[in-house]
Amino acid sequence: MQDPTDNLSPTGRKVLTLNSDAYRRLVVTGGGSPETKDILESIQPDELVVGGARRVDEARAMLAGLWLWHDWLDESHTISQGITSPTGSYWHAIMHRREGDFSNGKYWYARCATHPVLTSLAVQAASFLNPLPADKSLLKLTLNNAWHPSAFVDLVEAIHDRPDDPRHRIAVSLQQLEWRVLFDYCTRVAAGGAG
Repeated sequence: MQDPTDNLSPTGRKVLTLNSDAYRRLVVTGGGSPETKDILESIQPDELVVGGARRVDEARAMLAGLWLWHDWLDESHTISQGITSPTGSYWHAIMHRREGDFSNGKYWYARCATHPVLTSLAVQAASFLNPLPADKSLLKLTLNNAWHPSAFVDLVEAIHDRPDDPRHRIAVSLQQLEWRVLFDYCTRVAAGGAG
């Protein structure tokens, strides 16, 4: 039985489980699985929220996030660039970081510098990072109890092509955390919850 406070529809839940290797690459070349693409192409944003979306742009942002989750950057970009809110800018920033266009990613992160998820992300990222050995590139991420997306872009730029670097695994985990926090926010708001 689904938790009544969880607004993600069974369709959305199914899409998340389509590929167990999804969202593990820091920089994506090519795309994801063709089977996942076929399924995503058939989904309307309204189908992602239990009872239908009350805020359509947030449901569209959820769909942009799902395309990103499955490494289909162009499809995500088409959606996110059409959403003029800070949430659209946030998905847009992630997409550019994942395509390796780091300066453009920073530009879009600056456009969502006051997004409500940043506070929660800072707390959760700090909980993840604090037990790890001190490393300047990691300490910059949550400096002064805030999440610093530009520092994360710098980290990804430095290590995306070095999977043997111990920070690579950490960056993948942080990337997944960032995605989850933003996606959960979009799901809540799309269902009519507070943003």
